[in-house]
Amino acid sequence: MQTVIDFLPLTPSIDQLARIISNVAAPAFLLGAVASFISVLISRINRVIDRLHFIHGIADDDVSKLHFRSDLPRLKRRAVLLNRSLFSAILAAIMTALIIFGAFVSAFLHLQHEYGIAVLFMAAMIMFCVSLIDLAREIKMALHEAELYR
Repeated sequence: MQTVIDFLPLTPSIDQLARIISNVAAPAFLLGAVASFISVLISRINRVIDRLHFIHGIADDDVSKLHFRSDLPRLKRRAVLLNRSLFSAILAAIMTALIIFGAFVSAFLHLQHEYGIAVLFMAAMIMFCVSLIDLAREIKMALHEAELYR
């Protein structure tokens, strides 16, 4: 009886590796872009959280700063949007990493992977677009907030 190992070459050829690497170049760049985007989202979330901490730290007897408390609902909505955006971006990154992993595994196992990889790529792009939309909504809110303090 033959095993799976009997069907697989012991070492992949240089041509096979070159083909796989060229196929995963675009997803690898996408993964780098999404990672950078995640960094931007985390810094924005940190700024909103710092602002929330500042407002919660205002004493009840500090009349000059009590008007900042009216900003709490907007800051909480911004935090929710940024959290959703971050979650969507992380899902996009995971799907993109799965594309790269799936391309290598399917090439080594000689499996047809085009449809599966295409579906994963489309799903990753949809999640990235959802993340960008949530970020755009948060930015609109933040810009409106900046106009309030002029």
